[in-house]
Amino acid sequence: MVATTRQRAAGADERPIRRTRLGPMLGLTALALVLTAAPRAHADTLQTALVRAYQTNPVLNAERARQRGTDEDVSIALSGYRPQINAALSPSLIALRDLLPGGNTERATLRGYTAQLTITQVLFNGFRTGNQVRQAESQVLSGREALRGVEQSVLLDAVTAYMNVVANQSLVEAQRTNVTFLRETLGTTRKRLDAGDVTPTDVAQAEARLARGNADLNAAEVALAIAQATYEQVIGAPPGRLAAAEPIDRLLPRGRDEAVSLARRDNPAVKGAQFDIDVSQYAIKIAEGALYPTLTAQAGLQRDRNTDTTLGSKGTDQAFLTGSLQVPIYDGGQAAAQVRQSKEVLTQARIVLDRVRTQTNTATVAAWVTNEGAKIALSAAEAEVRAGTIALQGVQREAQAGQRTTLEVLNSQQDLTQARSRLILAQRDRVVASYTLLSTIGRLDHKTLALATPSYEPQVHYQQVRDAWHGLRTPDGK
Repeated sequence: MVATTRQRAAGADERPIRRTRLGPMLGLTALALVLTAAPRAHADTLQTALVRAYQTNPVLNAERARQRGTDEDVSIALSGYRPQINAALSPSLIALRDLLPGGNTERATLRGYTAQLTITQVLFNGFRTGNQVRQAESQVLSGREALRGVEQSVLLDAVTAYMNVVANQSLVEAQRTNVTFLRETLGTTRKRLDAGDVTPTDVAQAEARLARGNADLNAAEVALAIAQATYEQVIGAPPGRLAAAEPIDRLLPRGRDEAVSLARRDNPAVKGAQFDIDVSQYAIKIAEGALYPTLTAQAGLQRDRNTDTTLGSKGTDQAFLTGSLQVPIYDGGQAAAQVRQSKEVLTQARIVLDRVRTQTNTATVAAWVTNEGAKIALSAAEAEVRAGTIALQGVQREAQAGQRTTLEVLNSQQDLTQARSRLILAQRDRVVASYTLLSTIGRLDHKTLALATPSYEPQVHYQQVRDAWHGLRTPDGK
């Protein structure tokens, strides 16, 4: 059957064969435009998408709000140094009936009040206030590293979402080009069948490939819709025309050992775990403070009017200054248990730091080799597309000479379409891998990327609320 088909193809009119050759050539031109054309006017760039994500991403904004709440812990701890001032007013209504000698009675109704102003100041509490302040400050520093980690995660998600849309748009175009080619091939094959140049088997093969091409196009369109929805979720706006993006190699370390060293120093997870150890150490000191005496001073003014039930005076005014010393002797073992508990938490924090360092090393090595592998994969995909293009052109010329069948042309086109898809995905993976490596070393932030956006500085809010003695409104007016 193959020999018969080739013989018929050799004697057939050349015009249908030329139409078959034109399809893949148009497809190559369209793919070249998709992959290499310069961005059109007003196309969104990766930098623009990252700026929008930095400003509007709800995950990042929620983490910023959490950090602002953590800042208030320092102000709360500092309140232990400040006096506590309280005012109290107690109105009273007292009905009296006194029995006097001789059986007489005396009745009176006292409408009075007691007003008191008290100032209480803790003079010594086992250094707990100072340690609580230092613990809160360490929690703020740990929280800033957590915020930096969330920023990196959001920006990496934004890069991934952006490149997924770019890649899926290119995949849809590649599948549309493939469907166009297959549709033209089917039409040509049917005409050749009418002319007696091919068999019904050739038509069936072309129909099957067209059906598969339509299914692949549909799958690509579904994947594009999902990528666009994810893009809108992460970036905060639906994607428009997206320009091609380049890897961030200029910001990457030159060697794997350098990458691991930078990650151990700058990765926010490692730095946050280090601050968590400080938090646990201060927790031990705070627990030990319960074993020390507590010295408190209290001063106040008090006025009583019509509260003397002996009717000896109409009212009294007094000022007082008192001191209080409390020495713990035995509390049932509560303080000792809290000290032991805090020491175990410190041990846990140190183990967590070791684990985070190990995980960071692993993630950095994985990101490094993935980035290097993406370079090789991209080069291989480009070579595959070049070779596949030449192969398809050769198969078409041989088919024109009667040395190839319709099925072989279809197979060559399928191989080229798959190679194009792998090239598109390799281009996406190359960009994402470079940003992933930048994230693992702790440098995927808006400053390193030089994003054109006002910087959110968490220390600004910290300084605004650290020494605030009063006020119910937040610095932004809420």
